[in-house]
Amino acid sequence: VQLQASGGGLVQAGGSLRLSCVASGLTFSRTSMGWFRQTPGKEREFVAVISWSLGTTYYADSVKGRFTISRDNTKNTVYLQMKSLKPEDTAVYYCAGDVAGTHTDRRNYDYWGQGTLVTVSS
Repeated sequence: VQLQASGGGLVQAGGSLRLSCVASGLTFSRTSMGWFRQTPGKEREFVAVISWSLGTTYYADSVKGRFTISRDNTKNTVYLQMKSLKPEDTAVYYCAGDVAGTHTDRRNYDYWGQGTLVTVSS
């Protein structure tokens, strides 16, 4: 299984970025997909998840209304559209696959990508 995240970069506060994560080696259409983020010295935290079945989405309170998770099962790709970015959104963002449900706890995830760095300048 491989999850390849991309789309990170440097952006000014208030700007936007779209992250992508292409999956291979798994049954993508039957896997819930999540985004997490991590900064140095902190635990990896939940950002958003989209279920495999109905496309139900859940968000962390800190990103609700600013970030949108979506998926394209024809391309085995999950996206994270980020708007109104803040300096506190700076982190390495990871995509992850959950075959057993739609969870917000990182310990439930089976597969992880390598991460893509998002830096938001003030």
